[in-house]
Amino acid sequence: MNKWKLIMLVAVAFLTVGVLAACGNAPNDAENTEEETNNEASANEGSQDETTEEEGSEKELSGPVNIDGSSTVLPIMEYLTYEYNKAQPNVDAVLNSSGSGGGFKKSTVGEIDFSNASRPIKEEEVAKAEENGITLHEVEIAYDGLSVVVSQQNDFVENLTVDQLREIFLADGSATKWSDLNPDWPEEDIVIYSPGHDSGTFDYFNEVILEEKPMREDENTTLSEDDNTLVTGIQNDPYAIGYFGYAYYLENQDTLKVLGIDNGDGNPVKPTGETIQDGSYAPLSRPLFTYVNVDYLKEKPQVHDFAKFVLNNAGAAAEEVGYVALPDEKYQEQLDKINELAGN
Repeated sequence: MNKWKLIMLVAVAFLTVGVLAACGNAPNDAENTEEETNNEASANEGSQDETTEEEGSEKELSGPVNIDGSSTVLPIMEYLTYEYNKAQPNVDAVLNSSGSGGGFKKSTVGEIDFSNASRPIKEEEVAKAEENGITLHEVEIAYDGLSVVVSQQNDFVENLTVDQLREIFLADGSATKWSDLNPDWPEEDIVIYSPGHDSGTFDYFNEVILEEKPMREDENTTLSEDDNTLVTGIQNDPYAIGYFGYAYYLENQDTLKVLGIDNGDGNPVKPTGETIQDGSYAPLSRPLFTYVNVDYLKEKPQVHDFAKFVLNNAGAAAEEVGYVALPDEKYQEQLDKINELAGN
């Protein structure tokens, strides 16, 4: 037998053994294949169940969340609603800004879910809500330092006392020209830009600076609930002065100059994150709020979910837009209360 015949016989022998082995294992392999197929089908079925459940939960969180109120709170709430609408695209969180008073006019009759405010709710607003069977729950979301500003073109004033602010802003104040405050300053009319009467910022300024006395409202005074209108007016006039939330100053600090405020101790303090949080920027440091309708918190899952989102993210949002975050434990305490009110 030559070498090539020997090689062929060996090859055939190996091939025969291989075929017999394959035939002998075929039933087990078929069973294994069937078992693997069944396992894969079960896994896919479980995955489909999970996907359906996940999609179902998203569908449950649908419908509107209506928010209105303070223009001061607007920057932080813009950030939060934008992020929330990305996280829950089936919920339509709609944000408007009609001033703190304007927001309370709507929330006390049940027109909106959340009412943003740069001041606490007034007794008469609580009474109005109660008349309509409505309970509004206060949620504190950040700190603000109401900032008194002039244009960067103003090169003569750096600080003012609380008494000087009263001389400028009160109807019976003695200062209508800058030189009335300091003879070294220009003999030019003081031009006032102030939030309107529906603004919580106006209410706060009226309480702590004007002490509830009438404000000057003459031809040199502009009132607006839109803080951007105030910013623009002050930017373009070296003899203008006005006030609004700290975030609006930070956003426009290249054209505005914030003034130090002397609360009577001879030590002017400018608003910063630190002076706002520790209260040394007095008397113009204040909390910012949103008020949620308690019935809607219970009845509308998306309202409860948005309230939780606000409290879980308000600290980061505050820092992002230029306000000051609360301590973490303050957010957690309020989150626990929101869940309790919602029945969770």
